[in-house]
Amino acid sequence: MADQKPLASVPSPEKATEAGTTTTTTTTTIPQAQDDVVLVEAKHAADTEHEMTLLRAIHLYPKAIGWSVLLSSTLIMEGYDLALLGSLYASPVFNKKFGELTNPATGKYAVSAAWQSGLSNGARAGEIFGLIFAGWAADRIGYKKTTIASLVLMIGFVFVLFFAPDVKVLVVGEVLCGIPWGAFQSVTPAYASEVAPLVLRPYLTTFINMCWVIGQFFAAAVNKGSVGRTDQWAYRIPFGVQWVWPIPILAGLVFAPESPWWYVRHNKREEAKQSLLRLTSRNQPGFNVDETLAMIEHTNELEKQLKEGVTFRDCFRGIDLRRTEIVVGIWLVQTLGGQNLMGYFSYFLTQAGMDPSNSFSLSMGQYALGMVGTAGSWFLMSRVGRRRIYFSGVCAQFCLLIIVGGLSFGGNKASVWAIGGVLIAFTFVYDFAVGPVTYCLISELSSTRLKAKTIVLARAAYNASNIFVNVMTNYQLSSTAWNWGARTAFFWAGSCLLSAIWVFFRLPEPKGRTYAELDILFEKKVAARKFAKAKVDPFDLQSHGGKKMSLEETESHEGKETKA
Repeated sequence: MADQKPLASVPSPEKATEAGTTTTTTTTTIPQAQDDVVLVEAKHAADTEHEMTLLRAIHLYPKAIGWSVLLSSTLIMEGYDLALLGSLYASPVFNKKFGELTNPATGKYAVSAAWQSGLSNGARAGEIFGLIFAGWAADRIGYKKTTIASLVLMIGFVFVLFFAPDVKVLVVGEVLCGIPWGAFQSVTPAYASEVAPLVLRPYLTTFINMCWVIGQFFAAAVNKGSVGRTDQWAYRIPFGVQWVWPIPILAGLVFAPESPWWYVRHNKREEAKQSLLRLTSRNQPGFNVDETLAMIEHTNELEKQLKEGVTFRDCFRGIDLRRTEIVVGIWLVQTLGGQNLMGYFSYFLTQAGMDPSNSFSLSMGQYALGMVGTAGSWFLMSRVGRRRIYFSGVCAQFCLLIIVGGLSFGGNKASVWAIGGVLIAFTFVYDFAVGPVTYCLISELSSTRLKAKTIVLARAAYNASNIFVNVMTNYQLSSTAWNWGARTAFFWAGSCLLSAIWVFFRLPEPKGRTYAELDILFEKKVAARKFAKAKVDPFDLQSHGGKKMSLEETESHEGKETKA
């Protein structure tokens, strides 16, 4: 081994004291775990990622794209079922089977607000258990095996939904199905962010949102096709469609490679190298698998030196406390920004006075436009920072919710159709900005060693907040409870405004940053609004002749923007 040199200059007065050194500045050094050759290889690989174009990345990593897309498609099932429930509340046959008679004169049945909350929150509660399971399993057996086990459970649990004789068993089925859905939520963004290079990260992580929208579109389409039936198949067909996805995904996933980052974290260097080879095209000029592996090892070692431990408790210590708060906050903005009205779109419109068949037709248009919006976000993120997109999207949602609330005072058929149109626009804005960018942000802003656990905590908080959101929405919309109708939008406009304020002050910009660069930025405690301009180099001691660089010095090097 060559003489050890520090990896980077970071503010860590406590570690300096522990090492027995004294310092009069806010910087100290971290011991280097690799020799000079490995460090040079890591830096070259990082530079290559910064310079890599999108077309070059697609040509080099087509297998990684395919495997990530396959794994992400597991979330089609969650998007399908959660949208399915909201749509089934507008189905007369479903209401007669699982609801109660609310109007003897007209013979109208409805599922009570309490049972609606039980159904929706049953799935959320199950997802929290699934997230905890995935957070434990993914670290021990890997993303691939965790997903395979969850798919097997999914196939079995759908039987409970399909054959449910009453609303109580239906709630049990939702809880059970929520367990594998929770696992999918944790594993897919972590895997997508680790198998792809820097330039592909936003596309593969935001494709997760596309899978959600695809599932929601299918839910609306299946309901549209079965709403006219008068027998039990009006709701059994929609439940049975959930068997379409797990089997083919499972058949393909058996052959998928594990994340090379997971292998490195478990000191399996040779397996990590083989995984990288399986994720990339053969004999590509300019690509060196050993250099890419060295970059992964360098980042992993850097994070080990910055903070020891990979437990849930470590997510709330030191700089990781801030990272956890940000990732949790990003997902809470999703629930508090009014997006719950999209899942209740058909039910929302029927409660406002629209015919169920027309509401399902508009719902299909809503989700089709959502897919267009998600695809559009890919082009936007290559040119505009994540923070700007996210903040603009939340502000636009606030404005649209105010408009929906205002239209509620129209009290005529035209105003109902106008509300439908504005909610479709809301869906486009959400899927163009907030929805897809969320998955990109949570994958980039959590540390690689704690990524799975940070996502578990954040998504668990998301599901817990959704329990509150679902209870509120069901009571706000249900004709058997508060019956607010479209005025519900005013309530969520208020929470959306609070979300926008949080985003402005707390959300940093990760665009164009490698994981090692983000680690240093967080370690230096750079303010969220300065992330985009702050200059940092995890190899700064080697590339600047051993000179320690403070944050003020790195900021003075502002020049060309980092390539995405």
